[in-house]
Order: sequence, then C-alpha cells, then structure tokens
Amino acid sequence: MAVNDISFNIPSGEIVGFLGPNGAGKSTTMKILTGYIPASQGDAVVCGLNLNTDSLAVRKLVGYLPEHNPLYLDMYVTEYLLFAAGIAGVKNPKSALEKSIELTQLAPERNKKISQLSKGYRQRVGLAQALIHDPQVLILDEPTSGLDPNQVVEMRNVIKNLGKDKTVLLSTHIMQEVEAMCNRVILINKGKIVADDSLQGLKNSSPSESLESIFRQLTSHVGNI
Repeated sequence: MAVNDISFNIPSGEIVGFLGPNGAGKSTTMKILTGYIPASQGDAVVCGLNLNTDSLAVRKLVGYLPEHNPLYLDMYVTEYLLFAAGIAGVKNPKSALEKSIELTQLAPERNKKISQLSKGYRQRVGLAQALIHDPQVLILDEPTSGLDPNQVVEMRNVIKNLGKDKTVLLSTHIMQEVEAMCNRVILINKGKIVADDSLQGLKNSSPSESLESIFRQLTSHVGNI
C-alpha cells in the first residue's frame, strides 16, 4: 500500500510543501488527486468534488506538472499550448495562451520548437500547460528539478505569484525550495503523515535544527545511508 489512511485539507491561497523520502507515497497521492490513478479505498475530494464520482469535473479544476515533464518535442511552444488548451476545452484558447505565457515568462521562447529549449524553459512550458485552463488547484511534482540556480529563482517567483490566489501542492526534495516558497509543510513517510504544520511551526519544533535535520529525524533516516 503506497499510502495508508492519510488526510489533509488545503485552503485556497496556500502553498504547501509535500515532503517525504523516495517511496513515501508523494507521487501516488498526487496522481490520485489529479485523477491519474484511482484510490483503492477512501475518498479524495478536490474543490468539494469527490474523485470517485466526479473525476472528469475535478480534472477541469486541477493543473498538474508531473515529475517527468511529458512534452511533444517536435511541437512549437505556442502550438503545444494551444493543443493543451483544446484538450482542456478552453473557450478562448488564444487569450488563455497569452495569459499562461505571461505568467510563466515564456515570451522570449514562444516561437521555438520545444526540442530547442533549455531544461528551465521546458519546465516553464510544462507549467504553462498546467495553467492553460486557469485551474483552482495546482499540483507540482519536483517543478525545479534539474534547473540551474537562476532558473530556480525564476521558477520560485512564478509559483509564489500563482500561490496568491490558487491552492498549490508542491513536492520537492530541496529544503531551500520549501523555505523559499511554502507556507506549510506536510511530511509523509512510509505512506503515513508524520507532520502537518506551518513552516515556522515545524522549525520551532526543533529550534536548533535545520529543516533538513528535522526531515531526517521525522523520517528515521538520521545516521543512515
């Protein structure tokens, strides 16, 4: 069982860091919340809709950037985003395209093939795809993976701005990312939640320890390799 009776609630306007060691159940939970895979038991509710009975309706309200960003490399940036808008049933795709490009600062690369883009810009294209239908909820799995320091800062700023009026669930292994972007931390280990607190509350639980040390203590990895 990847996750075991976990329960949490995230209000709008909050960026939550969803943390845990490899194999803890983070990606499984995110895939359940996006409707990518069904839960074998229990309920997952997004914006008041139950994924067991309203999966298609939920998907219209959720934007998802998976860890391995799937892109059609032979398509141009604008072509791909308009394609994504069509799949999402966006009523005014050209307006949605311009808004997503502006939010993700893709304008300099908009007329290039995706295969020509750097890793950082490919991540932005993935994020723009997740935003194209103006979702209420964003689920981002390792959004800064593989980015250089400048790209990381730029992506942080984009996500922080989006988090002002959307619900953002963000998975990462980089504690600096959590401290830079997140209001709250949910820590999962072996399929169970072992901490759910504000970022400051979690840090106050062990004032002399770094966030990385607190993570290791709660996931029983201290002293282990």
